[in-house]
Amino acid sequence: MKRDAHIHSPYCPHGTKDALTAYVEKALASGFTDISFTEHAPLPSSFEDTTPDKDSGMDLATLSAYLEAVNKVKDQYKKDIKIRTGLEVDYIEGYEDETRIFFDEFGPMLDDSILSVHFLKLADKYICIDFSKEAFKDAAQIAGSTSALYDLYYDAVELSISADLGLYKPTRIGHPTLIHKFQLDHGEKIDDSNRIKKLFRHIAAAGYEIDLNSAGFSKPGCQESYPPQNYLPYAESLGIPLVYGSDAHSVAGLHKHYEKLYNKSTIL
Repeated sequence: MKRDAHIHSPYCPHGTKDALTAYVEKALASGFTDISFTEHAPLPSSFEDTTPDKDSGMDLATLSAYLEAVNKVKDQYKKDIKIRTGLEVDYIEGYEDETRIFFDEFGPMLDDSILSVHFLKLADKYICIDFSKEAFKDAAQIAGSTSALYDLYYDAVELSISADLGLYKPTRIGHPTLIHKFQLDHGEKIDDSNRIKKLFRHIAAAGYEIDLNSAGFSKPGCQESYPPQNYLPYAESLGIPLVYGSDAHSVAGLHKHYEKLYNKSTIL
């Protein structure tokens, strides 16, 4: 089985308008047999998106159209490829109740889902730590240091694993080392190996999966997968399923860097 389980769509407010069918046709041409469309879910209604364009997730009004569109291509290509209807949902500390209510309503409509941390609560505001290197720098300054920001990120991911988000909570943790996105930009060598291994132990204890995300290879300030390849044997030793995801926001980005990871770990 060749699977890409983290794919965005024309419904992404910060992505491209490439058609869903174009993604599917490329997946078929590339020999993939199983794909998941995992669009950014609407953020909690009482949460203020702090990114400049406020485009981190779909509008709630768009969600039904997205689900219908994915289900349509799923049916259209059902003889050719397995297509899963999914969402990438943000874990935002302090908004667990709203997130649980969202899953209670929309979880039954999903075949797949990812739980990711993008926003960190710092002082009296939330910052999207992967938006830009400038936003990352601001966040590190508020946190007190780059190392402290790393710790706050891993704290948040650990909270996402233990959070009660209801029956339909995702069991795959999205890009678990996303905090590395600007590691070559901030110019500091942060040794977070103990935090990564501790996080993996939490994931293993919960029986969850890891989104083995290749998008970091394309980020100039990162140049590695999330998580880095040298940690994959440790994840495997804990019995954690590693599920490949290209995190594509365009057809051009679909399955990108798959060959860098394939056959080097247990890809499901």
